Amino acid sequence: MALQHAVLATLLDHEYSGYQLAKIFDIGVANFWHALPQQLYAELGKLEQAGLIRGRRVIQHDRPNKRVYTVTELGMAELERFTAAEAKPSFFRDDLLVKVYAADRTDAVTVMAQLTERAEQAKSKIALFDDILMRLRDGRDEQEFLRHGSRVGPYLTCLLGRSLEKEYHDWCLRCAELLGTREGVRDDA
Repeated sequence: MALQHAVLATLLDHEYSGYQLAKIFDIGVANFWHALPQQLYAELGKLEQAGLIRGRRVIQHDRPNKRVYTVTELGMAELERFTAAEAKPSFFRDDLLVKVYAADRTDAVTVMAQLTERAEQAKSKIALFDDILMRLRDGRDEQEFLRHGSRVGPYLTCLLGRSLEKEYHDWCLRCAELLGTREGVRDDA
C-alpha cells in the first residue's frame, strides 16, 4: 500500500485541509499507517496533480486561507482498484523487540525499564482508542453501530489498533516481570 491509498481512504468521509488530515493521521490512522505531516502535504500535491483529489481554496477572515481536498471519481476508481488487489503481508519492526531479543547478553534492567515505559504508552493509546470508538458510535452500543452505522471501516481499524495496543501492553509487562525474575538481574533497578 502506498501513502496515496491511506490519504484517499481518509478523505472519503469529508473534505479536509492538510493540517486536518495530519491530525486525523496522528490520532486514528496512525495505528495502521504512519506518515509525517510533511509527507502528507507532499502527497496531497501529487494526488491533486494526478487528478485523484480536488482541492479548493477556503478564504478565512480570522486566519490564513487554507486548501481543502476531496476525492474525485478518478480517486474513487483508484481506491476500487487498490481494494480489489491482493493484500500484501504486513511486517513489524520495533527496536524494543531487538533489545528484548538481546536482553540475556545486555543490560536487562534497562530493557525492563523500557518495557514498563512502553506499557504505559500503550495504556495511553488504549484510552485514546476507547475515546475514538465511543465518539464514532455516537451514543449507540457497539452491536447496533456495527449493524447500522453508515461507515464502520474507521471503527474496525480502531478496534484492531486497540486490540494490538492491549496485547502489546500485556506483553511488555509480562516480559519485564519475567526478566526481573531471572537469575543475575539486579534488584536495585
